[in-house]
Amino acid sequence: MTAGALIEEWRAHLADNRRRSPHTVRAYVAAAQRIVTAGHLGDWQAVARTEAHALRAHLASRRADGLGNASTARELSALKAFITFARTRSGDPEPAAPRLRGPRIKKGLPRPVTPDEAVNLTELVDSLAADEWIGARDRAVLLLMYGSGLRIAEALSLTGHDGALGEVLQVTGKGGKQRVVPVLPITRAAVADYVRLCQWPLAPEEPLFRGARGGPLSPAMVQRTVARARRALGLPDTATPHALRHSFATHLLSAGADLRSLQELLGHASLGSTQIYTRVDAASLLENYRKAHPRG
Repeated sequence: MTAGALIEEWRAHLADNRRRSPHTVRAYVAAAQRIVTAGHLGDWQAVARTEAHALRAHLASRRADGLGNASTARELSALKAFITFARTRSGDPEPAAPRLRGPRIKKGLPRPVTPDEAVNLTELVDSLAADEWIGARDRAVLLLMYGSGLRIAEALSLTGHDGALGEVLQVTGKGGKQRVVPVLPITRAAVADYVRLCQWPLAPEEPLFRGARGGPLSPAMVQRTVARARRALGLPDTATPHALRHSFATHLLSAGADLRSLQELLGHASLGSTQIYTRVDAASLLENYRKAHPRG
């Protein structure tokens, strides 16, 4: 096998099997290409033998070329995924990538998760998962929170009956209050992928999202999964699962949604709870003004 054929197989796996976005495919393929070229790795066995010290040396070389902490963390995540795939491809019974911690990322100021960051989080939790169905599950949960504004508890309260989503979903929130939220096509597709791949039977009255052993997925597991992806992407500690719901609200408000509609979509009992997003949006506008105005 040539190095080119190896990289092409990796690209096809990301694009066709894991359904990564074109941006993610380009980034992951570029990272793989660099280490294959630098290490003269010509087959999957050679890639699979890559250990922590070799990864560390490769990343040190990249940092010498000017790569920053956040970019180094993303490159490390891409390379770990590449090596894990190589070890699986080579039949390794324990295909986990080498244990190597990324650089420390300076904590940023609290801020909403941007659309790109939200998408990167949903894709990275999928990439980091031990099994394909678990990755599909984590991506579906986060897309429900970001795309439909669900709380963790609301997303995890869905049952097998909700597996075939339509354009809207009826949700039972705090205090038993019901509301109807929109479901984006990308979210419907993600949930459908999870249902197709799930290793456990999804009876109509049983929880839709399952843990690795078949029990209900816990909020703590979602939080740990997001924390791991957040560190890899260099996002601040404020980039939590619940921040995806906040971002749903902030982005809708920026796009012109009125507070009453937003209150209904979020399931807030009072308008006062929704009005906080006007302050968040004002802060965002001020930041953009300062960046763009010649005297900012």
